[in-house]
Formats: sequence, structure tokens, C-alpha cells
Amino acid sequence: ILQRLLSGESCALVTDAGTPAISDPGQELVNLAAEAGIPVTSIPGPCAAVTALSLSGLECRRFSFEGFLPRDKKERRASLEQARLYQGALVYYEAPHRIKETLSELLNALGNRPVLVARELTKLHEELWRGSLSGAVQWMQSQESRGEYVLVIGGPAPAQPEEITPEQAAEIARKKMAEGCSPSEAAKLTAKETGLSKNEIYALLIQNKEE
Repeated sequence: ILQRLLSGESCALVTDAGTPAISDPGQELVNLAAEAGIPVTSIPGPCAAVTALSLSGLECRRFSFEGFLPRDKKERRASLEQARLYQGALVYYEAPHRIKETLSELLNALGNRPVLVARELTKLHEELWRGSLSGAVQWMQSQESRGEYVLVIGGPAPAQPEEITPEQAAEIARKKMAEGCSPSEAAKLTAKETGLSKNEIYALLIQNKEE
């Protein structure tokens, strides 16, 4: 194909399975053409990853397109570990004969996150399933795996702040007093920061002072 392009012909890379060169061997042709100085342009078409994101209903202001998980077990584990630490949505492609195994692996690696399982997007037998990863694992056990799958997995739940005890709040207030705040002012500022009662913090400060 490259030789024909260099001889002056034009070439179109067309696919019936989404956008060429996205998780697709067409990427190699684009790269070779670019290295040879051959102009390459794109006519936008359906991209399964973006289509699935728009249908997911999940928070996707930040997302990572992961494509297919590596086949090599070591690379696969490393990829899943990196994905576990990522703070946004994750998008995976998967083939029908591996979808059940992959869902189980994702559940074990990422925890029970929300997921959209999309099959045959934009095609006649398009199907969407929304729920949790554990629910998806169970659902797929009763399904005949066929067609190409896209998985959109929600990001990790935000970490819950540790609850501060009144004694810890009083310690914060004492540090403010050491910086020049009065007990009343220190209690007021600490109450705003911690959500605890100003009066309770102030009482602990006075009690400590008396002791």
C-alpha cells in the first residue's frame, strides 16, 4: 500500500468496526505514511469509546482509553494496577470470548465500581447494560457472549475524610492560640475547619487551661 501511495495513487482505509487506527492495526499504516511524508487526513466516523462514554451516564470529564488489556500476564497485572490508581473513568475494549474473564479481573483489581457494558454499538443488535462490576459478572454468566464489547468503568469513590474528634479539634485550636489567636477566636476558626461545635472546642480549651 505504501508503494502505491508513493507512486501517486490515493488510498482510503475503511472499516465496518468503528474508527480506523483506534485500537486497530490501521495505526501502522498511518505511521508508515507519515514517516514517508505522505499526507494523511481523517473523515470522522463512529468511535466506540467516545460513543460508550456519552451513553454511560458516568462522570467522564476525565477518562483514560485503555483499549484491550495486554495478553501477557505480567503486563496485564501492571496495566490493572495503574488503572486502579487512575482517578477518572476507564474505557476498555474486549472480544466476546474473553469478556467474562476480563470483567472478573476488573472487579478483583478495581473493586465494585459502576460500569456500562456496551455491545455492538451503532449496529443492529446494540445492547447496553448498566450496574456494578459485580452485577456485570453475574449478568454475563447468563448471557451468550457475542459481538464486540466496550466497558466504561466509573472512577474510584472519593476518599472520605477522617472524622476529627473534639480532642483533636482542641489540639488544632491550641496551635492557633500559640500563633497568637485568643481561645474564642481559635475555637471559632477550628469549628469552621472541622464542622465541630465552637462551644465544645472552647470548653476543652478552657478546661485544659484550668488543668
